[in-house]
Order: sequence, then C-alpha cells, then structure tokens
Amino acid sequence: MPYGDAMNARVRSEERRAEIVRAALEVIAERGYRGASLAAVAERVGLTQQGLLHHFPTKDALLVAVLQERDQWDALPTTRWRMDLLASLVEYNAMRPAIIQTFSALLGESVTEGHPARAYFTERYTRVRASMAEVLRAQYGDRLPNGLTPERTAPLLVAVMDGLQYQWLLDPESVDMPEAFRDFLRLLGED
Repeated sequence: MPYGDAMNARVRSEERRAEIVRAALEVIAERGYRGASLAAVAERVGLTQQGLLHHFPTKDALLVAVLQERDQWDALPTTRWRMDLLASLVEYNAMRPAIIQTFSALLGESVTEGHPARAYFTERYTRVRASMAEVLRAQYGDRLPNGLTPERTAPLLVAVMDGLQYQWLLDPESVDMPEAFRDFLRLLGED
C-alpha cells in the first residue's frame, strides 16, 4: 500500500475511533456503563458490533478510551492552577452536561467491586487531591485562614466540586453550580 493510502487509512480509522468514543459517551450518559452495550454504540455510529470490535476489542477498552478522552478535555494546564481557574472550570462544566453526566454515572458505578473504572477513578482522585493541595498551598501557604493544611482541605475542595455536579445534574434549575462554587471559595477566604 502506498504511503499516502496508508496515511489516509490511518486518519479515517482515527476519525472513526473518535466518532465511536463520542457515541459511547452519549450512550453511557443515557444508560450508565452497565446498561450501555457495544451494540447500542455500534448502532449509533452505523456499524455492526463486529465492526466496532475492530476498533475497540472489548467494552472495557472502549471505557478506557472514553475516560482518556474526557481527561483530554479537562487536561491540567502545564502551569499551576489558581483558585480563579477552578471557578472557570466549574463554569465550563456547566456548559457540557452530557460529559458531566457520563463522568458522574461512571464515577457512581465505579465504587462497586470489580468495576473496570474503579482503578482509574482511584488513581485519578489521588492525582486530583495532590493537585488541589498544590493549588491551595500556592494560594495560602502551609495553612488556610481556617487553620487547616492544604492536604486536609484538598479532599473537601474536590468533594464540593463533584458534589455540586451531582446536585446540578439532578436539579439544574435549583442549583447554580458556578455560583455555589464561588460561595465555597468565599468560605475559604477568597474574594
């Protein structure tokens, strides 16, 4: 196969994989991971299940691709986060309910024994808590105005962010996620 043809085939395959991942995000958001089937994802992109398996040999492989894709959208900047940037992230999340719903559904399911995303979320939360402790330390030093250390406050910060997402998903008319997060920042001593 000539080089140009091989490159075109690779690009088409990557585009198809991206299309499958987007469809999987939608199906998982609607049905949860356990309720999502490869057949439903395949149907959404106009493939047979066998055709989908050519790109993702297992449902777990597709789940990993979905989680990696989501992490790319929320990739941490190479510079340090600041508290105001966290507020911007919460605002950004409020503009993409399907992604937040998928993440929340997978997170909720991942606490069950044997769930294929359990290790991913366990490792992710370890990283996120460490990152949030760095943000807090850069902002406040070794002690926040409330007397807690950044390491003690980081899990609370993450819990507020994720907990607000659940409340917002359940009742977006009653929960203004960005405003509630800004209120939390004021509790920490932010202006």
